Amino acid sequence: MSAASHIPLIKSPALRVPPPVGLPPDIHPLPDSVTPYFVYPFTLEPHVLAVESSRRERLSNYVARREALLRSREDEKERRRREALKKVAPGFNGDGTMLTPDSDRRSSVDVMDDLVDQLARIDHA
Repeated sequence: MSAASHIPLIKSPALRVPPPVGLPPDIHPLPDSVTPYFVYPFTLEPHVLAVESSRRERLSNYVARREALLRSREDEKERRRREALKKVAPGFNGDGTMLTPDSDRRSSVDVMDDLVDQLARIDHA
């Protein structure tokens, strides 16, 4: 004998077995084939396709306008930033590179040659 056979079984008065479920007498039986129930009305197809295509077109227009607006805002923000940097230091673009001076000074020999050329033009005129 097993050890479980010696354990006494106590039945709670609050618990009871439910009665068996019976089917009602007027239940509709299932058909032999369900394929007649799979009917799709293809008359709605052109209307649905027209509505969907117009919706997708409108959505793509909204997306294009939004992207153009965001791009123009970013361009304007970048332009303002560059203008502010040019006010601080002309030639500085803020990308982290060192600012190198331009050599706009001409040598004194070039200046003297220009002066001689200008005087010569005045004499010939």
